[in-house]
Amino acid sequence: MEEMLSNVSNIVWGPVMIGLLVGTGLYLTIRIGFAQFLYLRHAVHCVGGRYDHLNDAGDISHFRALTTALAATIGTGNIAGVATAIVMGGPGAIFWMWITALVGMATKFTSCSLAVHFRRIHPDGSASGGPMYYLKYGFGTGAAAPIGAVLAVMFAVFALIASFGIGNMVQANSVVDGLRYIFPAGWQQQSFDMNAAPLGLHFSLNYFALAVGLVLLFFSALVIIGGIKRIGSVTAILVPLMSVFYVLGSLVVLVLKFDRLPSCFASIFAGAFDLKSVAGGSIGMLVAMRYGVARGVFSNESGLGSAPMAHAAAKTPEMIREGFVAMLEPFIDTIIICSMTALVILATDAVSANPDLTGSSLTASAFEIGLFGLGKYIVSIGLVLFAFSTIISWSYYGDRCAEYLFGPAAIRWYRYVYLVLIVFGAVGGLRLVWSLADIFNALMAVPNLIGLLVLAGLVARKKKDYTKRLKAGVFE
Repeated sequence: MEEMLSNVSNIVWGPVMIGLLVGTGLYLTIRIGFAQFLYLRHAVHCVGGRYDHLNDAGDISHFRALTTALAATIGTGNIAGVATAIVMGGPGAIFWMWITALVGMATKFTSCSLAVHFRRIHPDGSASGGPMYYLKYGFGTGAAAPIGAVLAVMFAVFALIASFGIGNMVQANSVVDGLRYIFPAGWQQQSFDMNAAPLGLHFSLNYFALAVGLVLLFFSALVIIGGIKRIGSVTAILVPLMSVFYVLGSLVVLVLKFDRLPSCFASIFAGAFDLKSVAGGSIGMLVAMRYGVARGVFSNESGLGSAPMAHAAAKTPEMIREGFVAMLEPFIDTIIICSMTALVILATDAVSANPDLTGSSLTASAFEIGLFGLGKYIVSIGLVLFAFSTIISWSYYGDRCAEYLFGPAAIRWYRYVYLVLIVFGAVGGLRLVWSLADIFNALMAVPNLIGLLVLAGLVARKKKDYTKRLKAGVFE
């Protein structure tokens, strides 16, 4: 069963899906007039609070909406995913990660603008929004309305299932992996092995992993039960802290290996357009493109439809303003943080030094080489913080989907189930569910991309009107 699901996952995350995600990003880049390049400064001003007003409808500020969404995207993909891309696709894969991020900025701009436009403000002032809302209401009341309603339910179901895996159990297991670098002895102490003969099942429980899972459950519960306002408060502190910590650690390595940087960038650009054959008779450029784009999308989640649920909660009357805020996510996640990981791996020549390693193990080895044996702490702490932030943010995405499908009463029960599954993820169980969640993580992009393509014209018109007012000084 696991092998079958793995094959299905490879198909749904294959060239067709990647082409749809990047192709949609390119199309949206043109429709919004290359806004991600022309209005980057304005986006920074929006995040900085220049246009914030406490009485605006919504739950959280622009900055907290950004950090909540970043908390979900800055995760294991920034550490393990980048290493995998380099091993499988060569240094050139990093170039295609950058391209994915640049067009992904347009995707985030469009989707998060729509999330604010079609959100629903409840009597208590709180907001609910995301792809399910702009799919349901954006298709109008005519013949297309039933299609939009079906697509909205599809997205909510797919995202709800994905939240339990990619946003929860996989991340909890990554926390254990991160701590394993610091406490290897704890990982080796197995508590017991048990065979359930009648069912033909085998269980192996680790005391250390169980303890980590319970502690993680406790701290996650403190945040998750408080809803988006508490999640936003925590991520507003956690995301800048963990990002600066990881980037500074990376910069120390790169300063020490400064003489290697020109050759690193040369290998990235050369590998990105390498037309020579590589193993298996493939073309180097195509292999680099495949893995770079796949890891880039996995890291910044552009097009999947998760981030719009966080940005729908922003306090703002202007849909386009939140789009400008959201477009910073792929830039921070991929252009900055993923690039730091990639350059550390390339500058330390970790691939050649450890040809059998991949994922987070390769990244840890690179930091070890670059920081004289202290690098494992950078990777370990980074994995723990990145994974924890993803857990708390994805809980909000899941409860928005539960609310949409089953009503407000479902939110509490969803959170209880979500918290319990953290422990299962920490001890390494339910790998079958992980594979399923990975599939549904890709499937949730399909209805979302349809919605973005259909509603792109609306965003283009609103963006033109907003920038016209901005140039006229209306918002000053």
